[in-house]
Amino acid sequence: MKKIGLLFLVVLLGFGANKFKQVQKRPNVLFLFIDDLRPELPSFGASHIQAPNIDALAKKGITFTNAYCNVPVCGASRASMLTGMLPTKDRFLDYKTFVEEETPWAITLPQLFKKSGYTTISNGKIYHHLDDRETDWNEVWRPYAFDKNDKGLAPTDYWQSLWKDYQTPANRDQYQKTDSGPAYEKASVLDSVYIDGLLTQKVLRDLKKLKQSKKPFFLTAGFISPHLPFNAPKKYWDLYKRSHIKQPENYNYIPENAPAMSISNWQEMRSYDNIPKQGQVSDSIAIDLIHGYYATVSYTDALIGKILEGLKQQALDDNTVVVLVSDHGYNLQEHTQWSKFTNYNTSTQVPLIIYNPQSKVKGSTDALTELVDIYPTLVEICGLKAPKKQLDGSSLVPILNNTALEGKQQILIKRTNGFTLKTNAFSYTEFINPNGHEVMTKMLYDHRRDKDENINVVNHPALRDKAAELSNILHLEYERNIKGQ
Repeated sequence: MKKIGLLFLVVLLGFGANKFKQVQKRPNVLFLFIDDLRPELPSFGASHIQAPNIDALAKKGITFTNAYCNVPVCGASRASMLTGMLPTKDRFLDYKTFVEEETPWAITLPQLFKKSGYTTISNGKIYHHLDDRETDWNEVWRPYAFDKNDKGLAPTDYWQSLWKDYQTPANRDQYQKTDSGPAYEKASVLDSVYIDGLLTQKVLRDLKKLKQSKKPFFLTAGFISPHLPFNAPKKYWDLYKRSHIKQPENYNYIPENAPAMSISNWQEMRSYDNIPKQGQVSDSIAIDLIHGYYATVSYTDALIGKILEGLKQQALDDNTVVVLVSDHGYNLQEHTQWSKFTNYNTSTQVPLIIYNPQSKVKGSTDALTELVDIYPTLVEICGLKAPKKQLDGSSLVPILNNTALEGKQQILIKRTNGFTLKTNAFSYTEFINPNGHEVMTKMLYDHRRDKDENINVVNHPALRDKAAELSNILHLEYERNIKGQ
């Protein structure tokens, strides 16, 4: 009997140890969140961009070549993604969005991870506002924000006064005096000097600290770049010959038959000193802006490489899910447009890469995907319990396991009163009066033939039935979003 009892005890302890081991093996999450990044990268077919570290990550995981934001503006897009909820007529409208004010009852993605026993750390720009949903995290950090200052400013206000982060003496002096400066800068400084370099150093310190913890983690790196101003160390500007940089073919005209309200005045960029308050920039400045954007992309890529190498050095890479994504796309003078803030494809399409070390599947997929899908995807990968009746997205795990799956039939994108129904073949937009709900004007772009969206074919005789079909789907499937119910 003693032998049987001892054997039972050994088995029981073994089971307990295995169970404990399984708990310990819950995957970590490293969330690389990049501001204003277009899917203009080597892993998405853009050979003119130098981003070898993002490309290496893509080769290890799954690249989603047909991913879209749900709101092409930073604050609202981040709120939508982190709650897993679509925008409506009254919810997630612009950069001023606060999750804790608009959806205080929502269980956010970081909150769910924290409640599930994860250490959650917000580094850099994750929520748009530093002081939004602070209790979702074990730690909230942004460069400079929590440093002592002689102005008596709260961290969020101090951050707002510093985040443009010019490094040349002339630009720093101008920024301090006027709260403004040029739309781009190249300074002969180390990678660690600009804000995103400081962010990277913090993430590397966190990885060392988290390595010693017995808890799984949800660690973020919220990069400002390539957001304006396009500031990067000079060596990243030097990666690109100015003579090789070209304006887009459709830079000097809006789409044929496009409604005027579909075109933005790109006020964000006009707030910079070397940008005219009205009218187009000169061709020379346009080349400078595109050059600066490319430089900041390559700078961000180099920093991501440091983080991924740090993950490997800490031997955390074999149990850490890595997600790389942007909050929305960006216009680089397509159809006369700069910045985002439109329903056009350049504003709405985003890069998305997911690497799950437990999966042997690699490659890319054209499956139609939206940012609200990230929440349920991470929930399923990490074995968490999703909140009931909240999430509007769908888990991408089936696609991660089989990249040949088609994905969604359609997704919703909203910008102010423009509601876009995106399918694999078409982009259909209605601009709807927010008071009377009547349709003011429409756009239809045939992405099979015109991914650049140069011709609005909503009234083309051969496509009128398709436009009517997409309108019916929009109003049947997304009535609550349109009416704000």
